[in-house]
Amino acid sequence: MTLSVYTPVSPAELEARLRLHRLPDIGPKRFLKLLEAFGSASKAISAPASAWRSLGLPAACAEARRCPDVRDGASHAMRWLERPGQHLLMWDQADYPALLAQIPDPPPLLFVAGDPLILERPQLAMVGSRRASRPGMDTAAAFSRSLAGAGFVITSGLALGIDAAAHQAALDVGGLTVGVLGTGLENFYPQRNRRLADAMIASGSAVLSEFPLDAGPSASNFPRRNRIISGLSLGVLVVEASVASGSLITARLAAEQGREVYAIPGSIHHPGARGCHQLIRDGAVLVETIEHILEALRGWQQVPLSTGTPQADHPLLALLHAAPHTSYALADSCGWALPKVLAALTELEMDGHAVCENGRWFARVS
Repeated sequence: MTLSVYTPVSPAELEARLRLHRLPDIGPKRFLKLLEAFGSASKAISAPASAWRSLGLPAACAEARRCPDVRDGASHAMRWLERPGQHLLMWDQADYPALLAQIPDPPPLLFVAGDPLILERPQLAMVGSRRASRPGMDTAAAFSRSLAGAGFVITSGLALGIDAAAHQAALDVGGLTVGVLGTGLENFYPQRNRRLADAMIASGSAVLSEFPLDAGPSASNFPRRNRIISGLSLGVLVVEASVASGSLITARLAAEQGREVYAIPGSIHHPGARGCHQLIRDGAVLVETIEHILEALRGWQQVPLSTGTPQADHPLLALLHAAPHTSYALADSCGWALPKVLAALTELEMDGHAVCENGRWFARVS
């Protein structure tokens, strides 16, 4: 799979993709398999059932293509996209988040409410227990405020507990935050955080989901959601979690995706600290202050800015002075891995030498 060539998607092809997306048993890998086999969703939709069976797809997939619910759901999604602030990002288009595109099973479609351009900015994920302690909530809020103030977008799952505390704290300091749902955007869960999600959208942040707009809260959706949280982010900070917490799934996925994993230790007597302690034993970075995260991210960079390297000689700045670039284009031009580019851009932005506008990075001229 490559993102080097972008072919605009026609309305007919968009509608066909939305129909494929609603079929039973069609996950990301089968979706992309259909596009690769037939060349487009439109051709896949019209292909004979025998051609689908030859790809090893269940008969129910082919039979459901012409189901009224599938057609009506796709038509509804097309109307949803006509409203302001509602977007669809597709894996083979230029506006798809570059870091997420690198994971083994990127979601083919992402529904976004709010500003999709912030997905181009450096993100850090914060996750933890839904039944967090008050100290855990306070810790999550403190780290979120500091990281958002340092220029990171705070990404989490809009669940109760640690997730909600992280999102709210980022908003409190005027920062940006991204919520990734395990349901469709029109079937919000948990409802208790609906007002928080609306505040995020209204303030220039974003809420997104890979699931059809009306998808409900199925238990299997949330582990799938977690790979997007980690896939969008440079690293994942686990604040408080039991050994059975879904946050450990996110941390494992982050490690598999080549992202950094951070964990905050706690009391040996508190069950909510045991998951973090397990992660630290498994190699996660033990974090007590925001500086521990920033130090780890500097380790990704090939040019350590803090050692006195003249800013004018920084390879990313040289490219940005020549022309604005997306982070993906910068990685392609300089040959660095995308996480290293994003880490370097974060420090350049914190030092006032670069700025991200409308999804592209610019050099600041002093």
